[in-house]
Formats: sequence, C-alpha cells, structure tokens
Amino acid sequence: MINKALLLVIDAQYDFCDEKGALYVPGAEKDMERLAAFIGNNGEKFGDIVLSQDTHQVIDISHPAFWINRNGENPAPFTPISVEDVENDLWTPVFGKERGLTYLKQLDKQGEFPHVIWPEHCIEGSKGAAVVDSVMTEVKNWTRRRKQPFRVIQKGKNPFTEHFGIMQANVPLDNDVDTRVNVPLLDLMCEYETIYIAGEAQSHCVANTVRQLLDYPGIADKIIILKNCMSPVAGFEHLADGIYGQLKPSQFAEV
Repeated sequence: MINKALLLVIDAQYDFCDEKGALYVPGAEKDMERLAAFIGNNGEKFGDIVLSQDTHQVIDISHPAFWINRNGENPAPFTPISVEDVENDLWTPVFGKERGLTYLKQLDKQGEFPHVIWPEHCIEGSKGAAVVDSVMTEVKNWTRRRKQPFRVIQKGKNPFTEHFGIMQANVPLDNDVDTRVNVPLLDLMCEYETIYIAGEAQSHCVANTVRQLLDYPGIADKIIILKNCMSPVAGFEHLADGIYGQLKPSQFAEV
C-alpha cells in the first residue's frame, strides 16, 4: 500500500532557529512558525513525520577545537580550510595531519561544499540541539491524534566527518555504519506518494538532503520543497542554487 505523504523536517533546532542560537539562520523562527501551522492544519495527510537532529561533539571536524595553527590557536568560525591550508601547516587537526588531509581530499573528489568551520552548535545533550517548541508542540499533537510515534534521526555524531544531508555523511566512514546510506529511511520513503521537506538551513542541510535524494530518481520525483519553511545561512544565500535547479518548478510550494 502506498501512503499519501511523509513530512521530513530537517534540523528544526534551537541553535539554528532562535536568535540566541549558536548558528542562527536569519528568518528561521518565522519559517518554523509557518511549518508548525502547516503541521497543525494538515496533519491528517501525513503517514509519518521524520525529524532530523544535527548532533555534535565540541571537538568536531567542523568546529574550531578540532584545528590548530602553528601558534596553537583555533580558527575563528566561518574560516574556510582547504587541502592546501593543511599541506602548508596553516591549520592542523588535533588528531593528526593525515586524517584531515584525507578528509579534505575526499570532499574535493566528491564535489562537496568547501570545508568551513562553524561556531560550536547542536552539542549533544545541550539546549541548542533541541527541536524548537513551535514545531515540537505540533508534532506531539500530531502523534497524539494519530496514535503513532514520530521518528527522530540524529546525524553528525561522528566527529571525523560532517553530516549535512540526512541520507549519509559528507564523507561516509567504513568503520561507522551511521555515516553510510540510511537504508531504512530510503525504504520508508518508498512507501509514500509525496515527501514534503522543510527545515534549516536551506543552503546546507536541506540542500544536501535534496542532493543525496537526487541519486534515487524514484524518490526524488516525490519531493515537494516547502520553500517558505527554510532559509539560508547568512553569506551562503546562493550556495545551493545548482542543487535546487535540478528540481521541477512544480516541486516547490509555499504554506
């Protein structure tokens, strides 16, 4: 049996969606208010609601504490780090140069976004990692009405690879199955006619989720992007234009 619709909510978390959050995305609080209203008004459509949570350690490949320069200093947030930077000892991972070089070279080989250092965000167990109240309230209301649990997928827990898209880490690791393709989620998506996608940030984790799903045409064709329920990280407004340009105009909607 094919169900009608699945709602995939990407990283609707305090650190992205509140002005006091560590990596606040301008406009995200209004995005989440619109998304919450959409869930409240259309909950009967959804056979499943899946929430992803960006989840990190303090020492994480995308955080300052992972890297040091010759003076023992950490990079400032939003510092880009390239293969050449590591080869020239401008920045060195605290766990050793070769590990960082291997990761950055693989990013380049795969055509991923350039590596950027973020403010410490969505630390596991912290307030910043929690789903914002506006969305969580309506998700809990939905599960009570449906008498069915919502689903949560944590991503980013491995500190040696970023995990923007929900389907797999930017560089999957052989020794960690949680960084590789999320087959149960793929199987779940196959059960639905429509997959609504919303969340933060439009420029990064939502875009990379879409990019990953483009590898599965039977699923990618089901996507509907709720474009006024997401916003880009400031300074990266057009980073993902090429990804969204691969979808049809009919795959975008507003709530």
